[in-house]
Parts: sequence; C-alpha cells; structure tokens
Amino acid sequence: MIWRVLLGLLVIIVGFFMVWKTVVFQDFFGVNAWAERKFGSGGTNTFYKLLGVLVAFLGMLIATNLISEVMQSLVGIFVR
Repeated sequence: MIWRVLLGLLVIIVGFFMVWKTVVFQDFFGVNAWAERKFGSGGTNTFYKLLGVLVAFLGMLIATNLISEVMQSLVGIFVR
C-alpha cells in the first residue's frame, strides 16, 4: 500500500515538473511536429503541458488505487 502511494506521488511530481519546466522537456525530447501542426506555433509547449497534467492525473489515480477500476472499465469496453 505504501509503495502505491509513493509511486503515485512520484508520478504526480513528474507531471508537475512537465508543466512547470516545459522548456527542459522540450530541449530533452525535441520539438513535436504533430503538436506544432495541430496547435499552431508553440504547440509543443502546449502538448507537453497537457501531457504533464495527464501524467499528474494518472499519478493521483495510482496513489488512490482508482487506476485498477479505470483500467477494468476501459478493458470492459473492448471485451464485451
């Protein structure tokens, strides 16, 4: 149980840093051509910020053990 919470907090922190220090992630991973086409100029920054929010949200799901219910629901859509 404690490991799940610690893993969730670690994932939340990574997501937070993706939003806070977007330029560092852009320098490391490079410009995303798809994001630049879809979001316009500066789309890579927007993409990394949205991805960071998603990662932080997934971290909250991991920490609260709701990720298993979400995954079961998603798999249930395809298994029926």
